[in-house]
Amino acid sequence: MERIEKYLKPTFTIDSDSKPIKEKINELVRDKEDVISKARSLFYFVRDKIKYTMYVHIDLEEYYKASTILQKGEGYCVQKAVLLTALARASGIPARIGFADFINHRLAQKYIELQGTNLIVYHGFTELYLNGIWINTTPAYDLDMCNKYRFIPVDFDGKHDAKFHPVDQDGKPHVEYVRFHGSFQDLPHGKIITATKHAYGQDFIDSWNETL
Repeated sequence: MERIEKYLKPTFTIDSDSKPIKEKINELVRDKEDVISKARSLFYFVRDKIKYTMYVHIDLEEYYKASTILQKGEGYCVQKAVLLTALARASGIPARIGFADFINHRLAQKYIELQGTNLIVYHGFTELYLNGIWINTTPAYDLDMCNKYRFIPVDFDGKHDAKFHPVDQDGKPHVEYVRFHGSFQDLPHGKIITATKHAYGQDFIDSWNETL
């Protein structure tokens, strides 16, 4: 049987024992009496208060540190998933990081030209252990972004998986999941980089850094 305790431990990137994370936890869950309320408070904080951006460095593990993402106030899906995982662990909720590939039918043309495809590899999300089950939560796209581009916001009730929607607000195709890579106690940075280079080319990261 899987040991849940390991999903409460801090790591280098999931630094749930750091001062910034602990201070934020005191702010977010101090008035929440049950675990579902705590989890929803953490989810909506990361979803909306940490702005989604693709314009980030991804090549070094240090760029994914939860306390750094918290202080910057922005990040892309994997970074936001790391932060939610750290906040959950700091509040006593077992949490791990999951990864999936999906086709983004709404991806801007400039990114398609850079990547050579609209396939997104190693999209990151957070799995929370609530009332005896693992629940998938996707805090990537903030509400302002969803309203601007007419994406359907991902909502979380604490009981059901909260994933990207297959269509946007106009009923047009949006996200099509094609592969799940599993769940991890810690950030598998090497796997992310390897998958990125395999999907988009060995020189992709250098080309991406030139756009930042």
